[in-house]
Amino acid sequence: MRHVTPLGLTATALALLVAGCTVGPNYHRPDAVPQAPEWKENAVPPPNPPDGTWKQAEPSDAVLRGKWWEIYGDPQLNGLEDKVAVSNQTLKAATEQYFAAREQVQIARSQFFPTLSAGPSISRTRESHNQTNTLPGVTKYQYNEFSVAGQAQWQPDFWGQIRRTVEQARASAQASAAQLANVELSVRAELATDYFEMRGLDAQKELLDNTVASYEEYLKLTQVRFKGGVATESDVALAQTQLEQTRAQDIDVGVARSQYEHAIATLVGVSASSFSLPAMPLGQQIPQIPVGLPSQLLERRPDIAAAERQADAANAQIGIAIAAYYPNISLGGSGGFASGQPGTWVQGPSEMWSLGGSAIELLFDAGRRHAVTQQARDSYEQQVANYRQSVLNAFQEVEDNLAALRILDQESVVQTRAVAAAQRSLSISTSRYKGGVTTYLEVLTAQTTQLTNERTQEDIETRQYAASVQLILALGGGWDTSQLPKM
Repeated sequence: MRHVTPLGLTATALALLVAGCTVGPNYHRPDAVPQAPEWKENAVPPPNPPDGTWKQAEPSDAVLRGKWWEIYGDPQLNGLEDKVAVSNQTLKAATEQYFAAREQVQIARSQFFPTLSAGPSISRTRESHNQTNTLPGVTKYQYNEFSVAGQAQWQPDFWGQIRRTVEQARASAQASAAQLANVELSVRAELATDYFEMRGLDAQKELLDNTVASYEEYLKLTQVRFKGGVATESDVALAQTQLEQTRAQDIDVGVARSQYEHAIATLVGVSASSFSLPAMPLGQQIPQIPVGLPSQLLERRPDIAAAERQADAANAQIGIAIAAYYPNISLGGSGGFASGQPGTWVQGPSEMWSLGGSAIELLFDAGRRHAVTQQARDSYEQQVANYRQSVLNAFQEVEDNLAALRILDQESVVQTRAVAAAQRSLSISTSRYKGGVTTYLEVLTAQTTQLTNERTQEDIETRQYAASVQLILALGGGWDTSQLPKM
């Protein structure tokens, strides 16, 4: 049989004391809502329409990756998105918040180790001659004291309170990292949406500019016919009214266009007064977004990851609360040198030291610990409910935008036919007017119908771009939980 020395027994006991136990429930990821094997709105990718509205997604794998905005193939959008990480102040604030949460992990870990302090002390004291504790024969009431001492305090993590605190801080920091990713994703999606909305208005402006030019020609036509006696003054007035009304619409587009431009300036961290983007109507094809499988969504949404990590932090808080039921054990010691004369300050006889420990158990607190523990359990259940709700919201957002893209795609095909029909109607009405068969009111009605349908067509395209960006946002923008810091 192997002989065990007293020193070995002491070391073993100390190791057991340090290891202790960890009270409170261990964390298990909450069950999420049931998931379908396929997206309801995207069981089969939408067919490519005859006019080629959609193009094959790039990358063409199952999920988004990296710089998702590059799938639109717009260099100007790419340049604006590159500025977000550098200059957006909302993103900077979220970054600093994450850094603060990360430092909290180190603060929590520091409690595993003892605190050490040391320093010299010099004092001169004069005691009262008339104090009651004066010893007989003592005549020295003034004296110097020179000391240099160090202290060590340590609270072993016997019940796992510190371990739970570190666990909570780590989960909170990871939640903050996920929230940072969510802020960045939201800011980039907002930028892309504002950019496409602005480009949609540029397309509206181009359409209205061309329409104004066309209506100017119609006005000249009515004026010529009026001078020739084959048209009435009413025709000229109607053409003039139609022209000026369209000019007003053309000017009005500039209000919303300026607001989107200013919003983009704010998102890229530039003063709106010094920022401008040249007009450039939408022209590129809308990419088909790779959506992957519903089962992947829980790992791809930073807001879901943040909610799950907050549930972990809340679970750790239960253990912290339960640890308060156990004795508070602490160890301490001090040592150094003290003397009344500088010459004997640091000598063997001047040595001093002390060691000690304490264990304090709270016997009565009027139910405070019970209430704190129950509060922690309630907070955990709240975070679990928030997590499950975030999952439900995520699935809804994906399905909403898949439905929007599918329906808008169908609407675009129908609206293209409506525009073509309106153009034919205007052409027929114009020929009838020139031939003297009808009045200008018929032409005006055809003009209004054509312009309304063309503007609707431009609006549908803009909505398709916005819905595609919102779908990317709902899918997590290529982020996944592997990007969470390990700590």
